[in-house]
Amino acid sequence: MFEHHATLKKHFSALRTNAQFFSLRYVRESGRYLSVRKNVAEPPHLSHDEGAMLTVRLNGVEAYAATNDISLAGLQAALERAEQQARQIKPHALLDLREQSVSSDVADYLSPDLDQPFPSLSDCYQLLGDESAAVPRDERLVSWDVSLGLTTVEQIYLNTAGAELRQAQRFVFPGVNVTAFDGNDSQTRTLGGSNFGQQGGFDVINRFGLIGAAPRVADEALQLLLAPNTPQGARDLLLMPDQMILQIHESIGHPLELDRILGDERNYAGTSFVKASDFGHLQYGSNLLNVTFDPDIPEQLASYSHDDDGTRASKQYLIREGLLLKPLGGALSQFRANLPGVANSRSSGWNRPPIDRMANLNIEPGDKNFAQLVGGIEHGILMSTNRSWSIDDARNKFQFACEWGRLIENGELKGMVKNPNYRAISAQFWRKLSAVGDASTFKVLGTPNCGKGEPNQVIRVGHASPACVFSNVDVFGGDA
Repeated sequence: MFEHHATLKKHFSALRTNAQFFSLRYVRESGRYLSVRKNVAEPPHLSHDEGAMLTVRLNGVEAYAATNDISLAGLQAALERAEQQARQIKPHALLDLREQSVSSDVADYLSPDLDQPFPSLSDCYQLLGDESAAVPRDERLVSWDVSLGLTTVEQIYLNTAGAELRQAQRFVFPGVNVTAFDGNDSQTRTLGGSNFGQQGGFDVINRFGLIGAAPRVADEALQLLLAPNTPQGARDLLLMPDQMILQIHESIGHPLELDRILGDERNYAGTSFVKASDFGHLQYGSNLLNVTFDPDIPEQLASYSHDDDGTRASKQYLIREGLLLKPLGGALSQFRANLPGVANSRSSGWNRPPIDRMANLNIEPGDKNFAQLVGGIEHGILMSTNRSWSIDDARNKFQFACEWGRLIENGELKGMVKNPNYRAISAQFWRKLSAVGDASTFKVLGTPNCGKGEPNQVIRVGHASPACVFSNVDVFGGDA
């Protein structure tokens, strides 16, 4: 672990530049994705990526250059390219960054159980094969796969202010996907969509219940074939955590990214209905809504000690009792907007600059257990596991579809329904939050594939949430 640290530190001290400040961020990432489809092992997808980015600050202008040559000569060449770009940018610069503070922290961050070896490739295939073979024999089960993704990342950040930050992380993504077809309708049920992932080791597989999941997931896919379509109309909506994370991601996370609010994403991923003047004033949700940036849950996907600019991360409330307090803005965006933010300046790799990204964005638990959530609903529907989503470029009007639905009548769970969908407007939806589940309903989840930026950056994002109830939401089935 950190085997290049001593060499990189030696090279860093030997680099020469006219810049007042410069930094080096080294990233090495390795991954493997394994899948067994209908009892046949597919070839493993293996990846490895390694390089470094040099960032300079010269006469108040910041510029960067990346290289996969981490020798002294390679790093020096990248540093010179960055310095040349800073000189070329100077006549057109909109900001003077000489007064922007930089990190001088020294720290290490490790994923939990990183010292424990992960099962071998053959052992993982055996596990996936056994799970695939457990899918019942039924001619209506036309496709299924059991998968496991594993990514390890090592990062070293050094700067001329004395910062020395090392992070080593391991991310685990188990999955089960089963599709049933009866000649007229097809239904797919999964272990958790694409939203099951945590930091850690083999314990992640146990926590998510991969072993033994395939028969249950297959049975639920068959049940959906026989279920009636979701009725249309206004109902109370009980969203389970594996759907809440999509709801948080799309209608809180992206709208609160400060660079988006400042217009940086307008030509690619859109803007935001939130304005810079809304912070401290906008009632984003009901007084039950408490949203935090929280890098301190060890197993969550985006837990870390410092972001990719070296800023120390700590738990912060973005929304408290429904009131919007802070954006998701890293150090540069905070400097630009003169607004407080959080340590969420993140990149997808060594050859991408850090930008404002969601990290761990969570809803804090409330005081209702699951039975109380259901018992408080007279006429409603439970939905879980996202299937598809659509939201406008201001992250406001949305329509989401789920895999699984259950009707709720007079405080009791009733029959299942298929093709459950709901639609609303972000600025109104969160104000309809009427009940928040307690810690017993709280789950730590996340997604490996949040995209943003030009050129595109795909990054891991963590979301944790209890089950939540929203009043009087427009729901509908697949034929509406």
